[in-house]
Amino acid sequence: MTLKIDNMRPVEHPPLRIENQAFHPVIRLPDSYDVYDFSEGYDPNRTREHEYGIGRYNEKRPCMYGGEQYDADRREIHVGIDIAAPVGEPIYAFFEGSVFQQGLNPLPWDYGPTIITRHSWLGQTVYALIGHLSMESLNRWSIGDTFRAGEQLATVGSQDVNGGWNPHVHFQLSLVRPSTYDIPGVVSDRDRQWALRAFPDPRLVLGPLYE
Repeated sequence: MTLKIDNMRPVEHPPLRIENQAFHPVIRLPDSYDVYDFSEGYDPNRTREHEYGIGRYNEKRPCMYGGEQYDADRREIHVGIDIAAPVGEPIYAFFEGSVFQQGLNPLPWDYGPTIITRHSWLGQTVYALIGHLSMESLNRWSIGDTFRAGEQLATVGSQDVNGGWNPHVHFQLSLVRPSTYDIPGVVSDRDRQWALRAFPDPRLVLGPLYE
């Protein structure tokens, strides 16, 4: 599915507020994990020291996104956090909420199976996209189902269903209400400043993860 940024740009957004809120880990990371640098491109066969790893927010990733959905605006700036983990690794709700949208984004280098959740705290509504899931993850829930913080939502998908990527989860916050089970995970230079406000840094709820 190809989603245009222009369809999501109606208003500017105030900063996400998180004061006095506690959040559950999305994936239980070990004490040691890799922090990836994709600023010079993506090598799926690169040597990795650990089985778990983090791909950074607001990172420009040239020549990484080759699918047709990225062609129009040269979208290269990553506006989520990637969490690499083994296939089948449980994925948990970071906060109480409900299933807002779910479905399959089937294009090569897309999200594959995807769930978008809806959350509310401090008078604001926040959406979270969780992509590159297992196909079975789409059978766990129905739209509108509610869940508690820490409840298992999904599992990490394999390369043959997740869009063709090494196994990981793309986790992204959005202050914009999605119209379907897709939110642009990379944006162009032209859209960068708007996107960083509309899609706040996931480390606000995931914790520091990296410097």
